[in-house]
Amino acid sequence: MSNRKAEIEQLKYAIFSLKKSPAALIGIFMLTIVIVIAIFAPYIAPHPEKVYDIDIKRRLQPPSQEYIFGTDDHGRDVFSRIIFGSRISLQVAVIVVSLATLIGTTLGLVAGYYGGMLGNVIMRITDAFLAFPPLVLALCIQAALGPSVSNTMIALSLVWWTWYSRIVRGQVLSIKEELYIESARTTGVRNFRMIFRHILPNCIGPVLVQGSLQMGYAVIATASLGFLGIGAQEPLPEWGLMIASGREFLPNWWWISTFPGLAIFWLVFGFCLLGDAIRDIYERS
Repeated sequence: MSNRKAEIEQLKYAIFSLKKSPAALIGIFMLTIVIVIAIFAPYIAPHPEKVYDIDIKRRLQPPSQEYIFGTDDHGRDVFSRIIFGSRISLQVAVIVVSLATLIGTTLGLVAGYYGGMLGNVIMRITDAFLAFPPLVLALCIQAALGPSVSNTMIALSLVWWTWYSRIVRGQVLSIKEELYIESARTTGVRNFRMIFRHILPNCIGPVLVQGSLQMGYAVIATASLGFLGIGAQEPLPEWGLMIASGREFLPNWWWISTFPGLAIFWLVFGFCLLGDAIRDIYERS
């Protein structure tokens, strides 16, 4: 019961600290706007029919009252495509970070708690993945799987679990030495309950910090793979792909690439502000 009360108090302190942090409030505001836009995209987009439909007669039109962000080389409304593209970016960020967290946290718990040969094998595999630059390794996996958004999520998840594994293992090694763990062990608490009831809750803080920061990185990496042509494919309104398709029209038709780039900046900046605020709260607690 005392542990439950302590967890509730920590949650209340975290919420209170977020309310008092200007950076956190700005980040939450920016992310809320993108989430609302993604949920209500069909109702917000002024020309939802022009997200995929080609209209050569209206190609390369500059920003105007009818087309706020102009049209691309296929006559599609850039503003509507950015609105629908928010769904792809948020979906990839959430799924990639969730899968990487699940894989890395599980392996980190096993390596830290059981140790021995099993822990060494897990950490050597982790070191092997960390030996390669993340984006380069993701490029290789993506090229092997083929170009698609689903393969992008798989490739990034297989690359980013390593950080969670190392973070959680370090936390577990430290927590194992605490007196309450020794007390629980002497009372006959089973390993499964020990890990998920007593150890894992104390590892959540660093995992949340890493996850909130990697949300922004996931958006950038997805856009990078789309920009290189091995991520999302036409006619999907993925922001990186939109930038790539508009680069050959710079600088005369600048709006095709500029506005998707600003959308990426907005979303990533919001994640970074929130992640930094969560990290500060964790360090003070």
